[in-house]
Amino acid sequence: MGRFWSILFLLVPVLGVLTFVLAINEVGPFYRHWLPVNINDHGGIIDSLFMFILYLTGVIFVATGLVLFWFLWKYDVAKNRAPVKFSHGSHTLEVIWSILPAATLLFIAIYQMNAWADAKLRRPLLSTGPDKTAGTRDDVVQPPLVEVTARQFEWRIRYAGSDGQIGTPDDVYTVNDLHIPVDEEVVLQLKSMDVLHSFFLPHMRVKQDAVPGMKQFLWFRANRTGTYDLVCAELCGWGHYKMRGRLYVESRQQFDKWLKEKFQEQEQTELKGPPAESAE
Repeated sequence: MGRFWSILFLLVPVLGVLTFVLAINEVGPFYRHWLPVNINDHGGIIDSLFMFILYLTGVIFVATGLVLFWFLWKYDVAKNRAPVKFSHGSHTLEVIWSILPAATLLFIAIYQMNAWADAKLRRPLLSTGPDKTAGTRDDVVQPPLVEVTARQFEWRIRYAGSDGQIGTPDDVYTVNDLHIPVDEEVVLQLKSMDVLHSFFLPHMRVKQDAVPGMKQFLWFRANRTGTYDLVCAELCGWGHYKMRGRLYVESRQQFDKWLKEKFQEQEQTELKGPPAESAE
């Protein structure tokens, strides 16, 4: 009976490893199991980090599973009738299994520093200074094309108009629909109106918490047109499930046309004014 339970417990890591292998090779129902298609020029390094950590934890999972099975098999009570011997443990062993995880986590922290800097610190620059040369001291940070404001329970989106500045009369407004041009570096300004939210574009490999009282910036470069998911990855209240939008990646011509039409639509709505009240 003890051997039966040993084999039964062994099935847990075996099935886990099998699932891991099938998912890595995208076989059958495990196609795109780990990650959706990447459409961001800067997303490759995120995928590399994810897969590296996945392989590392996968090896540790397999090793601990094998050790667990060996102990279950070797010390089966049906085969070992000797009295139980208690031990107070090994100080050396405890130090080793404390140092190894700490060293692994430290390695991962150092290994991902460049990816973190590219995604969070090195905001795109524009060579708009007198020399018009990229990489010189007179470069300026690229202004945001879009401002995204999270609130319970929707994404309020504001686009810079023809003047390229957010907060001017020619701004364009939408809700839950984010339009961006393809093959261009895009900077977003993110903030929250109420509670903590998380702006998540899975196909862009972009996720950033929207913190009340803070303005944060995101940037990416989409390389494929299409319609993709925009979701909130933070439990933000009873209507969290409704906080789902769409990302539209289109050509610059299509984007400019859409922006112009949207602005004209806003102007017409403002000219009409609020609906008149019916006379009683």
